[in-house]
Amino acid sequence: MNPKKVKMKKIIPSIIAKNQKEFDECFEKIKSLSPVFHLDVMDGKFVRNKSLLFDLTLPRAKYHIHLMVHNPEKYIEIIHSKAETIIFHLESVIKKEGVERVIKLIKKKKKKVWIALSPKTRSREVEPFLDSIDGVLIMTVAPGKYGERFLSRSLIKVKEIRSLNEEIDICVDGGINDKTIKKAVKVGANLFVVGSYLQDAEDVKKVSKHFKAKL
Repeated sequence: MNPKKVKMKKIIPSIIAKNQKEFDECFEKIKSLSPVFHLDVMDGKFVRNKSLLFDLTLPRAKYHIHLMVHNPEKYIEIIHSKAETIIFHLESVIKKEGVERVIKLIKKKKKKVWIALSPKTRSREVEPFLDSIDGVLIMTVAPGKYGERFLSRSLIKVKEIRSLNEEIDICVDGGINDKTIKKAVKVGANLFVVGSYLQDAEDVKKVSKHFKAKL
C-alpha cells in the first residue's frame, strides 16, 4: 500500500437517539467538532435497539446516515433528503442483485453510497461492489449501541480492503478511543466514527484535539 494515496483522515462524531430531545442534547455537545455527523438509524429488528425512528429535525450540517435496518430501500425513501451519504449493511440485503439494486437507488437519490460490514462478515463479500461505491464502513463492535467491546480482528478487513483499493473511503465504527484509533490508522482506515468516547467526555474539544493528534 502506498500511504500517500490514502484520503485525508477525519473524526466523525456519531449520535444514537430515541427522540428529538435526546438528539438535540447529543448534538449540542459535539456540534463544534465537525461539519459532518454520523447518525445511526436502528429498527429494533436488524439490531436490538431502536434509534432515530421519528420525524427527525436536523440542524444544518452534513450527515452520514447508517441504516442498521431490514429493508433498507424503505428507509432510503424516507431519509434520503437529510443525508449526504447513505450507508447500508451488506447483511440486510439478499443476493448480489439486491445489493446492486440498493446501490442504484441511493445513486438515483444523488447521495454517496457506502456499504457496512458487521463483524462476522468477511471483506471478500464486499469486493464485487468496490468499484460501484464511495466507501466501506467496518463495524469494530457488535452493532446496535454505544460502549460495546472493540473487536481488533475486524481491522484485518480494513487492511484487506485497502490493499484492493487505495482511494476508497474506509471508515471504522465502534469502540474508537485514543488507543484503538492508532490501530485503525495503522491498517489503512481514513475515517473514524466516535460515539460514546465523545458523548461521555467532560471536555469534548480537548478529547477531539487529542484524537486529531493521533491522526
